[in-house]
Amino acid sequence: MNLTSIPAFTDNYIWVLSDETGKCLIVDPGDAAPVLKKIAEERWQPVAILLTHHHHDHVGGVNELVKAFPELAVYGPQETHNKGATHIVTGGDKVNLLGLEFKIFATPGHTLGHISWFTSPWLFCGDTMFSGGCGRLFEGTAQQMYLSFQLLNLLQSETLICCAHEYTLSNLTFALSILPSNPDLNEYFLKVKELRAKNRSTLPSTLAIERKINIFLLTDNSDLIEKIPNETKLQHSEARFAWLRTNKDNF
Repeated sequence: MNLTSIPAFTDNYIWVLSDETGKCLIVDPGDAAPVLKKIAEERWQPVAILLTHHHHDHVGGVNELVKAFPELAVYGPQETHNKGATHIVTGGDKVNLLGLEFKIFATPGHTLGHISWFTSPWLFCGDTMFSGGCGRLFEGTAQQMYLSFQLLNLLQSETLICCAHEYTLSNLTFALSILPSNPDLNEYFLKVKELRAKNRSTLPSTLAIERKINIFLLTDNSDLIEKIPNETKLQHSEARFAWLRTNKDNF
């Protein structure tokens, strides 16, 4: 099975899993044009679209792709039922496609109905976990996003984090404003800065890497706890997660 990332818009990635016969699955096609171009180049045969949530930059290309490939199945959460989804799935469901069993995780926070798709080693987590960061809370709460992070953090360390945006450099810049002396952050920042200077992708990441450099997975880090002002000293990981998300919003 081959993993391909297709750049779209300013910083989106549309992910494609393809097998040796050319059959493929398309994840969060916000724009049909680059996907159709790649399908033609690779002579892929699309089998299904997998959606994580309802935002336009993740579903905007669905109708055009289905028009081009009428037999295409579209799987997504309830919030995508009017965005082209033909098969509604929810957390706990399992879907078999191209010989792979996908587990569906409910990962609310960015949106209320957000889901993530997992088939080892690939995790398609949309706008939940980014490399070095987490999604904005447009509909859900910090508590929901914290619990979604804890759920994803139960996966194997070699899990590939196939998130939907190239936000790694900005996420690490924020993290370093909180933990400027953290050696893992500083080392990875230099690596990412070099990649982006060459216009190269920083994704997919791995869960092993994220456990070291994603500040939203470092809520129990003693240095981070010390950075929180005394008058707002927060006793629980969940509260520190919310504090980080608020600070990231205002960064």
